[in-house]
Amino acid sequence: LGGWRISGKWTSLNFNRTLRLLMSQYGHFPFFRVYLGPHPASPHTPVIQIDQPEFDVPLKQDQEQKIYAQIFREYLTYLNQLGTLLGGDPSKVQEHSSLSISITSRLFQFLRPLEQRRAQGKLFQMVTIDQLKEMAPAIDWLSCLQATFTPMSLSPSQSLVVHDVEYLKNMSQLVEEMLLKQRDFLQSHMILGLVVTLSPALDSQFQEARRKLSQKLRELTEQPPMPARPRWMKCVEETGTFFEPTLAALFVREAFGPSTRSAAMKLFTAIRDALITRLRNLPWMNEETQNMAQDKVAQLQVEMGASEWALKPELARQEYNDIQLGSSFLQSVLSCVRSLRARIVQSFLQPHPQHRWKVSPWDVNAYYSVSDHVVVFPAGLLQPPFFHPGYPRAVNFGAAGSIMAHELLHIFYQLLLPGGCLACDNHALQEAHLCLKRHYAAFPLPSRTSFNDSLTFLENAADVGGLAIALQAYSKRLLRHHGETVLPSLDLSPQQIFFRSYAQVMCRKPSPQDSHDTHSPPHLRVHGPLSSTPAFARYFRCARGALLNPSSRCQLW
Repeated sequence: LGGWRISGKWTSLNFNRTLRLLMSQYGHFPFFRVYLGPHPASPHTPVIQIDQPEFDVPLKQDQEQKIYAQIFREYLTYLNQLGTLLGGDPSKVQEHSSLSISITSRLFQFLRPLEQRRAQGKLFQMVTIDQLKEMAPAIDWLSCLQATFTPMSLSPSQSLVVHDVEYLKNMSQLVEEMLLKQRDFLQSHMILGLVVTLSPALDSQFQEARRKLSQKLRELTEQPPMPARPRWMKCVEETGTFFEPTLAALFVREAFGPSTRSAAMKLFTAIRDALITRLRNLPWMNEETQNMAQDKVAQLQVEMGASEWALKPELARQEYNDIQLGSSFLQSVLSCVRSLRARIVQSFLQPHPQHRWKVSPWDVNAYYSVSDHVVVFPAGLLQPPFFHPGYPRAVNFGAAGSIMAHELLHIFYQLLLPGGCLACDNHALQEAHLCLKRHYAAFPLPSRTSFNDSLTFLENAADVGGLAIALQAYSKRLLRHHGETVLPSLDLSPQQIFFRSYAQVMCRKPSPQDSHDTHSPPHLRVHGPLSSTPAFARYFRCARGALLNPSSRCQLW
């Protein structure tokens, strides 16, 4: 990469050559993000996407100036530590780190919020590489993208999806300005960013510096402290990421056999049937909308465990000839990063008529794909504590069943958006909206916890509706199958076990992803739905007017 002036050894290389190496060999994108994703008009056609960068600093558009300045001060301290650990002269490190912070700040100011770009119709703009070169000439787009997406064959007429053209124009002007006056500082900015990206693969001094920064930033942004994360967990995650083709087949064979699959499908069928019954009785839906909604549920595809593509025998036998594992942990990680990127590109180039899974088989996150009208439940979700064929039905319905119902309700998100259901009783729908928002706003928040009810509303509605549908399905099952297994060490009825099971899987510790989550904080995901369900208060004998037995409730689903 040519080194940097911080250590006194610097070869002034071509800027685009360095950028090309960072993108293709190190997976580091200092000025913008590039990735392969579905074409906006044709979901099964992959296209290169260019988006805003992901900043390492937790900045927000509406951040208080005082907090904004404090965040940058902490980040400057962190960059100074990195430069010093890499053998830099302290005075030079301070100067170059300050300029790097300045570049980040200016790039951040170029960003436009997602909502604004969507409202202006500028979230998905199709341009060719040639056109992009005219708009943002500082970047050699063809050579950088070609190196990153080998073995794809790109040309100047190649179409791309750009998510923020104005940002790229401003970014290009800043780079040109820096190349004219402060080329060495631009180089240092890119190298410091690379070191930040690679810090998990560097020694404990770099990781400790990162841990202290994260702790300080969470304090400044009033987030609860993160629990210590054992190193083995990181190692397991990285191994799963780099060797997924082989591990997917092994995991599913071990953890999701035919009996588990069959039991999970029976649970899903019961949940789906309960949803269809519930749709027929919604007061804000007219008969035509109810029929349309039932048809959508009937046409839905469901995939469980792992995708058929992931379980192909040839993938399980993959030899990973391009991965070089040696005595250097950093070099081993970089080799894995390059191999993974090549496999991703290769998989996008192959015909893939079915739905392309967004999660690994061992993940616990289910999801609904609008474009393919398919709901996905990975094998990781259909394991204890969420699900097991030998568990009491109350446990399975309360945990996995409520999650299945939640995902099914994603099918109808559009109906809940303003103007999304012209044939509905919009007055009744609006009343239910406001009722649910007031209901969630009434709960006290733990210290250092915040949430945006506009951002989380749709997920809150699915949480409340999902629990109600799972309870309805379970109650129907109890009527048909007399005699329910209970848990001998717990003095709880089957219905109490159902609610306990739901709360058990929703309650968790905070995680770094929470700031980007569209779900409410964990305690609200427990209290909101339970307090919206009259049966919970009845079975647990909650006093009238208590937190989980309010005097009035909302019904959206």
